[in-house]
Amino acid sequence: MPQFIMAFVRIVDRFNYLIGRFMMYTIFLLIAILAWSTISKQLFVVPAFWTMEAAQFVLVAYYLVGGAYSIQLGSNVRMDLFYGDWSERKKAWVDCFTVLFLIFYLGVLLAGGINSTLYAIQYSELSPSLWRPLMWPIKSIMCFGIVLMLLQAISELIKDIAKLRGVQI
Repeated sequence: MPQFIMAFVRIVDRFNYLIGRFMMYTIFLLIAILAWSTISKQLFVVPAFWTMEAAQFVLVAYYLVGGAYSIQLGSNVRMDLFYGDWSERKKAWVDCFTVLFLIFYLGVLLAGGINSTLYAIQYSELSPSLWRPLMWPIKSIMCFGIVLMLLQAISELIKDIAKLRGVQI
């Protein structure tokens, strides 16, 4: 395999690993927001209108930005009825085929996300909730997460091709 492809795989894997490890801890931010929501309603009898939407935004970031890390670790959901009994070579062939569907899906998702983000920026789109935050920051984070997953899917495809060719990356 050419050096630039191997460098691409190493860089993408390392970057997604670091981002994924960081995103693991955003669950504590989500817990803090939801705890504040409960405390403010129970103790102060003043509901914090922003908490549920902020929790949703944090969860979206957690899920989408951490998605590449999940792909990298192979912890995504997989139908393991037959897959577990296959040889490594057969798994690599099937993974090469199925990752193409993932790449296509992520490409379509990214195109829609970019259009939606540009719309949100152009028209200063606000959430229809009582809090009314700007929507472009979370939509930008969503696009960033989709790009990371797309890069990781390409990295996984390259690793499977290398496995089929008998090359160690």
